[in-house]
Amino acid sequence: MKNTLYIFASLVLAIGLTACSTEDETTTGPDEEPEVGAIYSYNEGTTELEWTSYKTSGKVPVAGSFNDIEVTSEEGSDPKAVMESISFSINTASVETNNEDRNGKIVEHFFQTINTPTIEGNVKSLGDNGKAVIAITMNSITFDVEGDYTLEDAAFSFTSTIDVSSWNGVSGIEALNTVCKDLHTGEDGISKLWSEIGLSFSTRLKVTP
Repeated sequence: MKNTLYIFASLVLAIGLTACSTEDETTTGPDEEPEVGAIYSYNEGTTELEWTSYKTSGKVPVAGSFNDIEVTSEEGSDPKAVMESISFSINTASVETNNEDRNGKIVEHFFQTINTPTIEGNVKSLGDNGKAVIAITMNSITFDVEGDYTLEDAAFSFTSTIDVSSWNGVSGIEALNTVCKDLHTGEDGISKLWSEIGLSFSTRLKVTP
């Protein structure tokens, strides 16, 4: 009986010592590195920027973009934080509408009239409500623009409408409409260039495992 009790007590002690052990078999060893998540960064090759202006009383759209856009940003594990770190500088002389004559007129009569060789800006915030705020500087005026955005995995898109009068740009609109009077005249005989401009921007962040 004594031998049986002795063996039983030994088993209980062994189980107790094992249960109270502080060693974790799954703990990363000294020579092992913890797994690091994906890193997101800006990818210039996937970026598309388009603006849309409107002419005539019927608001006929004219689409365009820019060929020279410089973007700076940080990289990190949070795609939202990467997008919020973006700032940009657009060379307005690089405006592109697939019409060389029109490109020149926009540069000379709009951007030069409002003294804007570059458009500067940065992403200020991406809200949880799907609204983004982007600061845009033209004509030495900085104005916050709110628009709708989506950010799914690494894909980002933004749309908004601005009014260039917010940057005191009406003089540029009038100068451009004067030189393009006939082209901006609709069936009602009225020549008009709207101050509202549609904006769309999309990009896909680079993902490094």
